[in-house]
Amino acid sequence: MTNSRNRISKAVIPAAGLGTRFLPATKATPKEMLPVVDKPAIQYVVEEAVTAGLSDVLMITGRNKRPLEDHFDRNYELEEVLRTKGDATKLTRVQESSDLATMHYVRQGDPRGLGHAVLCAAPHVGEQPFAVLLGDDLIDPRDPLLARMTAVQEEYGGSVIALMEVDPETIHLYGCAAASPTGEDDVVNVADLVEKPSAAEAPSNLAIIGRYVLDPAVFEVLRKTSPGRGGEIQITDALQTLASDPSLGGPVHGVVFRGRRYDTGDRGDYLRAIVRLACEREDLGPDFREWLREYVSKEM
Repeated sequence: MTNSRNRISKAVIPAAGLGTRFLPATKATPKEMLPVVDKPAIQYVVEEAVTAGLSDVLMITGRNKRPLEDHFDRNYELEEVLRTKGDATKLTRVQESSDLATMHYVRQGDPRGLGHAVLCAAPHVGEQPFAVLLGDDLIDPRDPLLARMTAVQEEYGGSVIALMEVDPETIHLYGCAAASPTGEDDVVNVADLVEKPSAAEAPSNLAIIGRYVLDPAVFEVLRKTSPGRGGEIQITDALQTLASDPSLGGPVHGVVFRGRRYDTGDRGDYLRAIVRLACEREDLGPDFREWLREYVSKEM
């Protein structure tokens, strides 16, 4: 068993998906670069990792994902134009993304599922626990889920997954956990995991959402994990193996999240996320909320 109580400093963000639910917008633009108000969705995710103290970020990319690298790189020509114009506000906003974190990139040449994407991070992560953040889930910065998860991992060791209670009728859209209580209200012991079960087969209504803090033992398990649902290597299957035999890499715990989460992987939820975040912005919110009230009262 590896030592899973080292200080967590690395984050892995899988970003090799094709974004087919957003076609044709994602035909030439990575889905992670779609704007949520005025920032691409991926920047919110990197900001979350950095806020939790994880400033070493590895992004798992694929073909046609070069704009992700460009976004977190310096754009000297644009910066010089803004500097010449004396536009300090826009210059600061442009530089924010390139100054956020130490960014690394590796390509997932063969898209074989989330488990395979995580396995691509093994050479970079080494023998340290690490976080995995999925770009479709945006967590409100006022609800520090990732920081809570790293604290739980440092206390208990092993791996930690983020869970959220959902309507049983929608559990088939998620991985699902069979869990038992601990002495902490928001922490559970995970005994079993099922990938996208039917409502009848689901062991609970606790759905896995897109945040994980993983013991490096998961890599060896993933190497031995056969393709599962959809013919892909599922991280859920690897975590189920760890949960059933803690000697392989420590226990698996869940943090039950009851805060604000924005799902940008679905078109309807993506639009709702934009509206919610725009309404809460100090610079946009007052005027936008007034317009929204008028629109709803007149048009709806």
